[in-house]
Amino acid sequence: MKTTIRVLTGIAAAALISTSASAGTLADVKAKGFVQCGVSQGLPGFSNPDESGNWTGLDVDMCRAIAAAVLRDASKVKYSPLSAKERFTALQSGEVDVLSRNTTWTLVRDTALGLNFAGVNYYDGQGFMVRKDSGIKNAKELGGASVCVNIGTTTELNMADFFRANSLEYKPVVFEKADEVVAAYDSGRCDVYTTDQSGLAAQRIKLKNPNDHMILPDVISKEPLGPVVRHGDDQWFDVVKWTLYAMLEAEEYGVNSQNVASLKGSKSPVIKRLLGVEGDLGKNLGLDSEWAFRIIQQVGNYGESFERNVGPNTTLQLPRGVNNLWNKGGLMYPMPVR
Repeated sequence: MKTTIRVLTGIAAAALISTSASAGTLADVKAKGFVQCGVSQGLPGFSNPDESGNWTGLDVDMCRAIAAAVLRDASKVKYSPLSAKERFTALQSGEVDVLSRNTTWTLVRDTALGLNFAGVNYYDGQGFMVRKDSGIKNAKELGGASVCVNIGTTTELNMADFFRANSLEYKPVVFEKADEVVAAYDSGRCDVYTTDQSGLAAQRIKLKNPNDHMILPDVISKEPLGPVVRHGDDQWFDVVKWTLYAMLEAEEYGVNSQNVASLKGSKSPVIKRLLGVEGDLGKNLGLDSEWAFRIIQQVGNYGESFERNVGPNTTLQLPRGVNNLWNKGGLMYPMPVR
């Protein structure tokens, strides 16, 4: 079944999803004892393995948080590196339990692929990277350029829209794997590399001479990135969605991995509910009362994850910007955990 599905895309693939793959994921995960998480093939700061095969990143922390909530242990995750082209069929077929792979939430993906987006863990936008000695200062100077891009992504469509809207000629140079795109750009096979701004910052690190390249200031699209699950499994959808909200709610109320144990004695009703001291919110998720406590203790709140993986003190040096909390000028607005 999986072999057949992996050569299909869109509605055709979704129509062939087996009943076992599209329902009861929470029970399946508990039974096998790990979360199978679909991640990138290596994007620093988001999902990237080290030399020992240990995965880290903002998207990886999402996988770890789900495992902490469901299995009481953030380490109980197995990772499936997926290209942009194969990521959706891997989720549709049941090969992975959740896709946490810098994936943009769009109408078509949300309605035609048999999938549900469980929230946004990074607000991004597409940009362009060029060589500093090209003399190019903004995207509207890219007419006639050859542009390296990942096939099967919203990046391709946004690129086409941008050049058409601005009546600019260009030559797309497409590859299936992200590392192939980076290698082609680095070797001079194209003039420009385009992907999400965060991706450009991450991939720039891999270039032979990173300082010879610059990311143009133009942002040509909205790219809300977040975890994805199969349509029709509302319980698992709820678990993944509220895992993200718990991390955001924790940051909003000042609960982090260092103080979470002591805050069990907090007088705040919100913190008491979040940590399972009052009520039993986990019951409605099919989890125990300390599901959120474990997420925060073992993985941290959203702010900790951001700073650890992509923040100003990392090699990516990304500012919080729109990814700050709603009460600090950003777009991150957790639904109330109550």
